[in-house]
Amino acid sequence: MTASGERDTRLALLRARVRDVPDFPRPGILFRDLTPLMGDGVALGEAIDLLAESVSRHRPELVIAIESRGFIFGAPVAASLGIGFVPVRKPGKLPHKTRRRSYALEYGTDALEMHADAFVAGARVVIVDDLLATGGTAAATVELVREIGGHVVGAAFVVELALLRGRELLAGVPVDALLDY
Repeated sequence: MTASGERDTRLALLRARVRDVPDFPRPGILFRDLTPLMGDGVALGEAIDLLAESVSRHRPELVIAIESRGFIFGAPVAASLGIGFVPVRKPGKLPHKTRRRSYALEYGTDALEMHADAFVAGARVVIVDDLLATGGTAAATVELVREIGGHVVGAAFVVELALLRGRELLAGVPVDALLDY
């Protein structure tokens, strides 16, 4: 089997493990549930390996992942590449001095925080999360990284909901998604 065919087979396994949940969290929304993928050891391993392959092309020094499902994918990607991991969390969850970035939600705002000393200025980082939808959390994370002095060399997601155009908020950042809907 060619490398391309092998990759297609691996991606088909992942796609088969993403569950569609209609009308969640409210009527009219089709939720892409990754918990069956995460519950299947083979599929989870393939997702992490495929993400690591995508991320490694950018030669990062750190993986930065977004609470909470991003941690499930980001930490093992960082470990497999032998590089550091930095968590981005909701406010009040990190124990040391932090930087905060607010972002817009459909109804209101939310915020993310990262340790102010999470990395040295100029560090090459890749952002990893489970899903790219409208792009608000990923864009806020890019802003946090840049505020601290990091260089975002890429972003990688298991799933991208392309119709929501979140990629547009990450203009200038190369985006990789294993699956798109």
